[in-house]
Amino acid sequence: MRMMRIVSMLPSATDIIAELDLLDSLVGISEDCNWPPEVAGKPIVARTRIDASGLTSAQIDQLVNDSKSESHSLYAVDAGLMSELKPDLVITQDLCEVCAVSSGDLTTACPIGVEVFSMNPRSFDDVVESVIALADKLGVHERGVAVADAMRAKVDAVRGAVAGRRRPRVFVAEWVDPPYGSGHWLPEMVEAAGGVNVLSKPGEYSFATTWQAVLAEKPDVIVLAACGFNLQQSLERTRDLRLPVRTIVVDGDAHFSRPAPRIADGIRQLAHLIHGDVVADPGLPYAELSLEKVGTPR
Repeated sequence: MRMMRIVSMLPSATDIIAELDLLDSLVGISEDCNWPPEVAGKPIVARTRIDASGLTSAQIDQLVNDSKSESHSLYAVDAGLMSELKPDLVITQDLCEVCAVSSGDLTTACPIGVEVFSMNPRSFDDVVESVIALADKLGVHERGVAVADAMRAKVDAVRGAVAGRRRPRVFVAEWVDPPYGSGHWLPEMVEAAGGVNVLSKPGEYSFATTWQAVLAEKPDVIVLAACGFNLQQSLERTRDLRLPVRTIVVDGDAHFSRPAPRIADGIRQLAHLIHGDVVADPGLPYAELSLEKVGTPR
């Protein structure tokens, strides 16, 4: 039986494909697909139009907003390479035009007759179910169920460990300048980890706010989980940020903003950070920023 040829425009789908042990079927990826390390040699079919390497968080936010207001795509899809790769299935999303290639970006780039599969989870349960849905699409239902069960088991263990404890108020920022309140599954991650999520609601989109508004909610902990940034990239953009609240920088790209199996590990990390005496450190990278003792940041 011929192996299915898959192009993943979606980092979370690439994560899931790896967990399903199907990386050999993956013939093309987007530039943002960076895990596991084995995907590094795969042909890159889509690249972002913005080089964020030398930009501040505020500059990136402005460029993204300008592109959205002018209806310009943030991604360029290589139609020629797509044709050469001859995929049977192209995986994309329509949840966030900023986070990854959307189906609209593929209108003129996909070879005729190629199936496009869009993944759009909005909640933690949706993320778990999306693992099974993709596994079904790829003909490996049992593997998908096993991965989904492992995710649920990790989270259930955390819920059990923090049950009955005082719940600190937690603000998770999906961006730093301006701060963005977390959306979709992230508020659920805080709740599962034994915290009270501040400002945002489960299933809704992230939104820009101010640090004054955040601090007015009296959070006990602020977690900076910048969408699309690993820990080092986030630290480079928060070196001057000082808040009068315990502030922790994490790898938002790997364990928070990407709707894939590793968000279960993100929940374990959150729980350790706010209930460290009962939840063991899962070994994920993070850093704490110095406190600002006087004044209110802008």
